Amino acid sequence: MSRRILQPGEIEALDNTTFPRVLPPHIGSLFLERAARLRQLASGNPIADYLEFAAHIVSAQHQAAQALPPPAIERSAMQRAQAHGMPLFAAAEQLDTGLHDWQQTLEHILNTLASQTTGLPEALQPLIAELRQLPSDERNTIARQLLNKDLAARYIGMAPFIMAALQVRLAQLAATLHEADMPLMQPATVCPVCASEPVASVIRIGGQASGHRYLHCGGCGTDWHMVRVKCSHCESTQGIQYQTIEGDQGVVQAETCTACGSYRKIVNQEKDPLAEPLADDLASLMLDLLMSETRFQRASANPLLYVAVAQEQADTGADDGLIDPFPAP
Repeated sequence: MSRRILQPGEIEALDNTTFPRVLPPHIGSLFLERAARLRQLASGNPIADYLEFAAHIVSAQHQAAQALPPPAIERSAMQRAQAHGMPLFAAAEQLDTGLHDWQQTLEHILNTLASQTTGLPEALQPLIAELRQLPSDERNTIARQLLNKDLAARYIGMAPFIMAALQVRLAQLAATLHEADMPLMQPATVCPVCASEPVASVIRIGGQASGHRYLHCGGCGTDWHMVRVKCSHCESTQGIQYQTIEGDQGVVQAETCTACGSYRKIVNQEKDPLAEPLADDLASLMLDLLMSETRFQRASANPLLYVAVAQEQADTGADDGLIDPFPAP
C-alpha cells in the first residue's frame, strides 16, 4: 500500500477547527461599513463633528474604490517577499511603482467632497485648496513622510486626505490577494501586505474566524491572526492587561503590555457585531485621554486622526501647536 505525505495546506483542510490566518479586505464593503459605523458612533460622542467629517471622507473613499480600477500586482515582487518572509508591497516603497497613480484617487476623493454641501468645516477649505494646487512631487513627498511617520507639521492638516487616497489603493490591492499569497511574517506585528502597523486588534465573529483575535491594518485593511496572549506590539506574553472606562460595555478596551510599555485597543465584535476596528478606535478618544495619564504609550496612531494646523502657524512657520478644526461655538 502506497502512502502520500500530506502538505501543510492539506493537513489544515482535514481539520475543521482551523481558521483563516489572514483575512483580505472586501473592497465592496470595507469603506461602506466603516462610514456607517462612524456615523452611528458620532451620536452623543464628544468628537461627533470629527467623526461625521471622517465619515464623509470614508464615503468618498468607497466611491473612489468602486470607480477606479485596482493597482496592477507585481508578481515578481510578491515572490521575492514570500521567499524572504517580508511584506508583499511595503507601502512607502510602492509610491513610484505599484501606487504611482495614487494621486488620481486623491483627486477623485477631493472632487467627491467638493460636490457635497455639508460635512466639511470651513477651517479645512483652505487646506483642501492648497492640496489641490500642490505639485505632484510635493504630494509624493507628503505621502512618503506620512507612511514613514515623519510628517512635517505644516502638512498635518492635509494628512487625512492623502492617507485616505493611499488607503483606497492599498485596500484595492489587498482585496485581490488570497491567504495563500501572504508570507509568514517575523515579526508578526506589521501587515503582511503593506508593512503598515495595525490600528487596533479585533475579535471577529462569523465563520471560521469567529472568536479569534486579528490585527487590523491601518493602511490596506487586511486582518492577520495573533493569539490573545501576545502583545500586538512586542509579542511578549508577560504582563498583558486590559483597561476600559468604568461602566462601559467593553466593546473597546486598551490592551496594555508591561514589557514594552505600550497599549493598543482591542475591539470586540462579540460585544457589538457592528464594531469596526478603525472606526471604533477613532470614536474611543476618551479612552486614549485616560490612557495618557498612565505610563503606557499608544503603539500606533489612527490614520484618520489628524487636526488642522492653525493658519497663523502655517504663515509663520511655527510647528509647535495644533488647533481643533471643530471649535465649540
